[in-house]
Amino acid sequence: MTPEQLITFATVAEHGNISRAAVALHLSQPAVSGQLRLLQDEFGEPLYQRDGRGIRLTPAGEQLRIYAERLRETFQAAHALRDAMRGLERGTLRVGASTTPASYLLPYLIAAFHKQYPDVAVTTIDGNTTEIVAALGSLDIAIIEGPAGLELPPTAGVTAWREDEIVAIVPGGHPLADGREAATLAEVSEHPLVLRERGSGVRQIVERAFAEAGAQMRVGLEIAGVEGVKEAVRAGMGVGFVSAMSIRHESNVLRRLHIAPAPLTRRFSILVPHAAAPSRAASRFLELCEQSDSIG
Repeated sequence: MTPEQLITFATVAEHGNISRAAVALHLSQPAVSGQLRLLQDEFGEPLYQRDGRGIRLTPAGEQLRIYAERLRETFQAAHALRDAMRGLERGTLRVGASTTPASYLLPYLIAAFHKQYPDVAVTTIDGNTTEIVAALGSLDIAIIEGPAGLELPPTAGVTAWREDEIVAIVPGGHPLADGREAATLAEVSEHPLVLRERGSGVRQIVERAFAEAGAQMRVGLEIAGVEGVKEAVRAGMGVGFVSAMSIRHESNVLRRLHIAPAPLTRRFSILVPHAAAPSRAASRFLELCEQSDSIG
């Protein structure tokens, strides 16, 4: 039995799924499964059972989970202390970001951070909002779309950051692309919609807005990623919804429509897993974010 095996077990228990735990740990799924198998062999009885697409802990696994989580918390606290004491002459910064900030803000932020702290190695992961919140335990700082919900660990801190507008997009020649700059949700609801996958911050906002407006959603296509939505709209699959910043460099192939009478807006949130004792690198990156409202 090794500390790595126990930390892996704690992460799998937290996520209830080996694949999601592998993403959080930056390991392959076979590597995670191998560590679990070795740990289970050490105890001589099952620690978990398959349950649909996830796993369910056995009574023995539930007992072990208590000690595994304590070890992981101690390791993370020691890691944060090490980085704080070592300063920013070297070290690492692990950043997670949901799809829109990962594509259209994070590259600029990392470039600015690297200019100030060139010897800090920055690693990143991206996914939709739900996935990034699930992986928070393996990160130093994260940027997500919209509110974090109720899934945050008790040690996490949340900072409301910059505002973003969600706009509808249509191809040139679409009935809604008649020179107008805005459309109501009732008008949009007359056409098929191209929506992001479930778990996306944009999708959550769009679904809430349609429900509040009493407008019906006709989902023509569900597709992962911002670029997937844009390509589907170009192909004539329907009206898409994306962040306004994702089409700021687009040609006239796609037309942007603000939602009337009130634009759809949201705030990005910055999450720090260990708010009481963040690493120095995470603190500096947070300061950079707060000073960079106009970036991107």
